[in-house]
Amino acid sequence: MHCPKCGWEQDDGNADCVRCGIIFAKMHRLPPPAAVLPTPVDESSRARLAKDWFLITEESVNPFYFAGRVLMFALLAWWGWRLIAIPLETNYTGESFLHLINLPFHEAGHLLFMPFGRFMMILGGSLGQILMPLICLGTFLVKTRDPFGGSVALWWTAENFMDVAPYINDARAMDLILLGGFTGKEVDAHDWNNLLTMLGWLQYDHRLAHLSYGIGTVLMLSSLLWGAVLLRRQYRRLDW
Repeated sequence: MHCPKCGWEQDDGNADCVRCGIIFAKMHRLPPPAAVLPTPVDESSRARLAKDWFLITEESVNPFYFAGRVLMFALLAWWGWRLIAIPLETNYTGESFLHLINLPFHEAGHLLFMPFGRFMMILGGSLGQILMPLICLGTFLVKTRDPFGGSVALWWTAENFMDVAPYINDARAMDLILLGGFTGKEVDAHDWNNLLTMLGWLQYDHRLAHLSYGIGTVLMLSSLLWGAVLLRRQYRRLDW
């Protein structure tokens, strides 16, 4: 026979293994090893974690603060609806005053990404204006624990995706007036004409523009839904 534990060959009449010493009768009585089951996912802990980060609300909400948030939400909802409803071809985002706020972050992005090569330097302009509100979003959630401020930052991120879309859409036509007062046809400074030409994607400028606008639309609706849920929770905790 062979020992079922160590495999040592020996006489059939042995009560225990001459090599490892295990008693054969006891080994046969041992229960089979239990199957290892995956640890169940604790859905309640996930929901609690989501509430702690995205839906945290003060125990007692100041009515004046709440009124200010309601006014901000109403303004963003009205403005967001206009951004969503008006086609990107009108360049409504590029003609709003918020475009002038986004512009410094766009130009700073070129400088920030300059060490990573010409392609990234050019792309850095659009990345810069999208990254800035994302940094604000992270700050509101992690540092100040203000999810309503985070919803406003998400709205601003969405608006920047919409703000970039007309620029992408103009990659072939190059009719938009650039920062220096010239069109892309007059100077070699049109970011998206250069980027899409380098990628060989210039014929897809309109599709990419609508994709950017679509991403902005989804993020904007998400931000408004997030803000509405937060205001509802805060209303229940008003300190009258």
